[in-house]
Order: sequence, then structure tokens, then C-alpha cells
Amino acid sequence: MTIDDQNPLLEALLQRLIDTPQEFQYEPVIASRGKVHVAALVHDLYCLHMEIPTIDVLRQFTSSTSQDRNRLQVVAIVVWLLSDAWFVQKKLTSFQLDVLLRDITKELSSQTTALVFIQDAERREELVRLCLSRLGLRPKGESAEQAADRLSRISGVERQRLLAASRQAEERARTIREALVKKAAEESADKWGRE
Repeated sequence: MTIDDQNPLLEALLQRLIDTPQEFQYEPVIASRGKVHVAALVHDLYCLHMEIPTIDVLRQFTSSTSQDRNRLQVVAIVVWLLSDAWFVQKKLTSFQLDVLLRDITKELSSQTTALVFIQDAERREELVRLCLSRLGLRPKGESAEQAADRLSRISGVERQRLLAASRQAEERARTIREALVKKAAEESADKWGRE
């Protein structure tokens, strides 16, 4: 078995999103309105992966405020994706599921409406690639560099992450430059003071 045998076919996962059942697209239950109990979907996903979610984990997927509607809809779509036989065979850990369901869905739901991740080809690919990337995986047939390059080109979330990292690096460089200038000035003043 080669390393690439451990990676999924991108096309199969994209097709899975295209085929998302209507039940996963319904409005999430928020304050007794809606049709889908997202916490129940999350519970079932954990069980598929032979994990048991805690009450605190499940609480993250219930809400009484309409501001959570889009995030919860994205969670339902990600649950559908991660219920694919390929992921289930991998047996994702509670930690991996939590990162994907909590962090990625929060990031993605701040970008666009949930159903776009089913309807738009580029957003579908972004969702799949982002999930694979966070799991340390890539689509079958792609090198790590190819997968990272494609993700950075299509993903708004990844672009924001790269921009934040770039800003942090620039801030560190500025701090170092300022410290060097200050040290040089102190050394110069010390030298003049001795003469």
C-alpha cells in the first residue's frame, strides 16, 4: 500500500456534497423552530466513528439564537461529508471531529451561506480540501505541494489564515528591527560616554 492509497478521491467527496440529502439542508432547530436537530446529527456522526461525544460537545450544536443558523447548517453539511464510508473507515478521533465540526464550520459560515457549499463547485472543493488539510490528508494523486497550492487558491479561509501568518511575521520582523536599532543606539551612546 502506497501513501497515496490512504488519500481519498476528490471527485467522490465532491459528488457526495452534490448528493447531500434534503434533510441535511433543512433549517436547524433554533429555539424550537426548524426541522433538523444538529446535535443529534453530530451524535450519530461520532457514533459512526466509534466515539462518544460529551454533553459539552453536543451543546455546541444547539442554539437559541438565529445568528447560529448558518453555522449549524454548515455543521449539518460537514456531518454528511464526514459520514462518507471513506472517512468512517478512517475512524476519525473525537479531537479530529471536534476540530472539523467546531473550527472549520465557524470559519466557513462566516464566509458565505451554508447551501453554497453544496451548490457552488468552488465552495464544495474548498470545503472538502479544508477538511482533508486539517486532517493532514490530501486528494489522491496530488502531492502535498499541489494540494496546498490548490487550497490556498480557492479558499477564503486559507487566504485569511495565510494573511494573518504574514502579518504576524511582519510584526515580529518589525519588533526585531526596532530592538536592533535601539541596541545600536545604546551601544553608540555607551561608546561615546566612555571616550
